[in-house]
Amino acid sequence: MSVFGGRPTVLGHRGLGRDEVDGLVENSVESIVAAARCGLRWVEFDVRRTADDELVVGHYPTVGDAEFVADLPLARARELGAVTLEEVLDALPAHTGVNLDLKTSMEDAVRPRARTTAAALAPVATEAARDRPVLVSSFDPSALLILGELAPDVPRSFLTWVGFPLRKALPAAAHLGVEAVAAHWSSFGPNPVDRAPTFRSPEYAVGLAHEAGLEVVAWCPRLPEARALLQAGVDAVVVDDVPRTLPQLADLAD
Repeated sequence: MSVFGGRPTVLGHRGLGRDEVDGLVENSVESIVAAARCGLRWVEFDVRRTADDELVVGHYPTVGDAEFVADLPLARARELGAVTLEEVLDALPAHTGVNLDLKTSMEDAVRPRARTTAAALAPVATEAARDRPVLVSSFDPSALLILGELAPDVPRSFLTWVGFPLRKALPAAAHLGVEAVAAHWSSFGPNPVDRAPTFRSPEYAVGLAHEAGLEVVAWCPRLPEARALLQAGVDAVVVDDVPRTLPQLADLAD
């Protein structure tokens, strides 16, 4: 299954980019739609679950910097500025691909599998995939396994944290049975977190991932690193500040 259609792809991070870009706040309907209007084929944004089992878009576990989304009914989350996943999907052009960053909550640890955030997202992702390309990513391997059980036709990506070694991420993703691995750009070489004395080249790592049947996403590279990683063969980069970065990558990806 090809996730990105065989073409190197640029995705907007939380819409136009992290925090605020051109006056538009991350993970807002306006930012996400603006990213698509810039010409992106794909956008990336975060999904969380409310106390009454609704799905809202937001990166942090709190909304309004104080109240935890997992504790709030949708009505209260809306009062604090949250928007629903349904609203975002309805606002996007039907052809725009969505990379849903599934944010599990601590409370998922005490829920049965059928009531986790991943389980809540599964039918929504399945329905969305009828109209547009969909990829669900998560730092939580259990969420990816649950999603694979409940939405087997929706592609999944194993997200790894800053500096997390590719020598661990690639076999983990391959044997989780997901379609892609999404690593922070720093994981592709020496970094302050991974103190290994020697690193495989990005070309080697990407080639090995492809051999294992994985597509490779690099998240949040700066422009020089984005260009280098696309030249090394990554399938997608998730970038901040889409309006200023996308034109600089047009010769390598779309």
